[in-house]
Amino acid sequence: MILYNETLSIDNTVADEWLQWMQEVHIPAVMGTGYFLGNQISRLMHEVANDGTTYAVQYTCRSLEDLEEYQREHAPEIDLRHHTRYQGKYVVFRSMLEVVARDVERKGGE
Repeated sequence: MILYNETLSIDNTVADEWLQWMQEVHIPAVMGTGYFLGNQISRLMHEVANDGTTYAVQYTCRSLEDLEEYQREHAPEIDLRHHTRYQGKYVVFRSMLEVVARDVERKGGE
């Protein structure tokens, strides 16, 4: 399983509207491509004092091949809509992670 992560700092002047747009427009468009199994948005709890709010938007997919095909076939158009709407109001860092274990439980006393 592959986790595609976009860590994004969004200007506070548009952060609330951005979050709503992500949930109502952007993420449904990404999920509508059929390449991803799930998604989540997390907010950084201990923000550095600046004019932005940091979020991690994460998508899970079956394979690196699926992610690479999404990036070739769909990401340029979807990302352009985001960039056009929020140009100059965000900074993004993207990463791909291989999930090597999930829901690991704590053993007693260790």
